[in-house]
Amino acid sequence: MPDFSDEAEVTGEVPGEKVALRAVLLARRRALPAPERTVAAGRIQAELTNLVRRLRPRRITAYVPVGSEPGGPDLPDRLLDALGPTGDLLLPVLRPDLDLDWAHHGGGVLVPAGRGLREPVGDRLGTAAVGTADLVIVPAVAVDRRGVRLGRGGGSYDRALARVAPDTLTLALLHDGELVDRVPAQPHDRPVAAVITPSGGLRPLPAG
Repeated sequence: MPDFSDEAEVTGEVPGEKVALRAVLLARRRALPAPERTVAAGRIQAELTNLVRRLRPRRITAYVPVGSEPGGPDLPDRLLDALGPTGDLLLPVLRPDLDLDWAHHGGGVLVPAGRGLREPVGDRLGTAAVGTADLVIVPAVAVDRRGVRLGRGGGSYDRALARVAPDTLTLALLHDGELVDRVPAQPHDRPVAAVITPSGGLRPLPAG
């Protein structure tokens, strides 16, 4: 099964600046040595743990990092630990139209899915479930200092972010060097309010 997170695929996106920037950054991710990725994941997880314990959200939506994506493959379990027994973690389920459904994750098995992803096996809650979260954690290839996010090109998380309440904290996880000066923006792009990087920790952005 291909490692979707490390493939510079674009679905439904016009080639241009975004495609070129994505290819460069994904190549840089692929070149990161495994020990460096592990250290980076630990720092991101520690920062997220502190944030969750401080905010005490009732519900989080997050994702399952694969390949060289920031946060490490055990990120959902670390978030569950930080939430405690009263918290609720939702993880995405990719639909055939590339929109995102959501399901509860209670620390159970994550099953292999298309594009190299891993998904929860619980009941599907619908695409609108992301709008019930108090903290929304999303993947990104890059984010600029305005909060504009560079994703995978399929628009999955732009659609999800459009369903999030304006006062909900939206947060992207990045490797060092992926908070950039400018990401080419399109009308459908949805900004995030903050990022976490291994060296810089939590950084609020103008969208917040």
